[in-house]
Amino acid sequence: MLNIVILTALIGGTISGFVKLGWEILLPPRSPQRNETNPPQKLLQQIGISEQVTQATINYLGNKIPYVSLIIHFGFSIVWAGIYALLSLNFPEVAWGQGTVFGIFVWILFHIIIMPAMKTIPSMMQQPWQEHISEFLGHIVWAFTINIVYVYLTVL
Repeated sequence: MLNIVILTALIGGTISGFVKLGWEILLPPRSPQRNETNPPQKLLQQIGISEQVTQATINYLGNKIPYVSLIIHFGFSIVWAGIYALLSLNFPEVAWGQGTVFGIFVWILFHIIIMPAMKTIPSMMQQPWQEHISEFLGHIVWAFTINIVYVYLTVL
């Protein structure tokens, strides 16, 4: 059982992190101005990490890649994929909707409650409706992807 949780976390979290990044290319959740300091960068700055660190990039083919943001992005995805697997093993109802309900729960928890309360992102009413659509649907495909890996590992 622990192997399923660890493998879902690592494999499902990584793959779903890529899926979520791809989703955000198609439907960006924030305007370019709001994304100059994205939520992971702002959160790190709120806990005292310097802007020099949070805005650090590497150059890939002339593109500036914000690797600190990506570490947070994939770390979040890996941790929550592990939580999904652990909960699903013990409470199968967590997997309702093939993980989509879990994705909606995580979206509400972070994008509607926690990050606005911390002032990392604007309050729900101050966010553009396009941001809600992008994040809502993005979390659904993200969690669905985690579920695919989880189900595959449980039937091996």
